[in-house]
Amino acid sequence: MKEISVQDLKHMRDTGTNHQLVDVREEYEYEEMNIGAELICMGQIPECIGRLRKDVPVILHCRSGGRSSNVVKYLEGQGFDNVYNLKGGILAWREQIEPAVGKG
Repeated sequence: MKEISVQDLKHMRDTGTNHQLVDVREEYEYEEMNIGAELICMGQIPECIGRLRKDVPVILHCRSGGRSSNVVKYLEGQGFDNVYNLKGGILAWREQIEPAVGKG
């Protein structure tokens, strides 16, 4: 399974590198804390697979990386070769890149 670090994602954002960022958490989690990703809950991935791009890297994240790694494996089995797990998830982003995310 392919992964990228939060530093890699920040670099992609800072340099304008085209990508699709997808949050696979539940809606209530997204409302509490998000980093600007498109929300497609894990359970909705099979029915929303057409929303995923094949022409750019698709970076999937959840809270800590577990759920999104399962989605990456599923999508790889569906023929996607451009999907990446965000290592450490949104918690790593908050800890290493943007400490204010999700705070009050």
